[in-house]
Amino acid sequence: MAPTTRRRAPTTLGAALAGTAALPAARARALGGHRGLRPLRHAHAHNDYDHPRPLLDALDHRFGSVEADVFLVGDRLLIGHAAELDPARTLESLHLDPLAARVRANRGRVYRGWHRSVQLLVDIKTEGSSAYRELDRHLRRHPHLFTTCARGRVHPGPVTVVVSGDRAARAPMEAQGERRAFHDGRLTDLGSAAPASFAPLISDNRTLHFTWQGEGPFPDAERRKLRSIAGAAHAHGQRVRFRATPDTPGPARDALSTELLATGVDFPNTDDLAGLEAFPDARPSA
Repeated sequence: MAPTTRRRAPTTLGAALAGTAALPAARARALGGHRGLRPLRHAHAHNDYDHPRPLLDALDHRFGSVEADVFLVGDRLLIGHAAELDPARTLESLHLDPLAARVRANRGRVYRGWHRSVQLLVDIKTEGSSAYRELDRHLRRHPHLFTTCARGRVHPGPVTVVVSGDRAARAPMEAQGERRAFHDGRLTDLGSAAPASFAPLISDNRTLHFTWQGEGPFPDAERRKLRSIAGAAHAHGQRVRFRATPDTPGPARDALSTELLATGVDFPNTDDLAGLEAFPDARPSA
């Protein structure tokens, strides 16, 4: 089946904010990092596989988190949208193998000289239990690449895999004494028995909890609620991500992104890599 992956026209939030240009891709690849520019640990590449160069485009733009939708087909973990699956586009070929090669080239890190782990969010779109077991087999092929958890103790690695999507993946993960992946929690997991060593990330649909779309003043009640959520997560060593955030360039998106970061949300989602790359650079909290 031929791939029919969508290609979005590039837009730049950064041009509206600061006129910042992205690094040339060839130079970024040659360096294996970004001279004088730190990676963006708050930047999350949503639907990473939709870009012309999955993973590599996000890394060229210095993103600290990338996301891939995964479908289990036979024993393959295919990447993409349900109607556009291509047997050649696998999690292994598009993400795991390139990450392993980059870590080897960069002396054990995804970004040379940057000692934080890069997050790989694997969004399971088929039945979660069987898909997770196959994912675990794939991760075990790269024994030194991933953050692990053994008997509740976390051992950081260059890449931290967080499993989202179908919730049936949770049971086999909880049953493991040693894992190479972690669980993407929901707001209902805040304050629960699920520790950060199991669910280091709390994600939810923003539209289910907030109404503000970036136009006009941010309601005080919603700002307090957002700060409370972020504060509770951070107090337990967890990070926060909201999906379903507006991604159309303009003042509303700028205002919403500003408030999300200011109130402690760790990962704004975007498909506009150049735009979000420039946006946090203008803010000291990035």
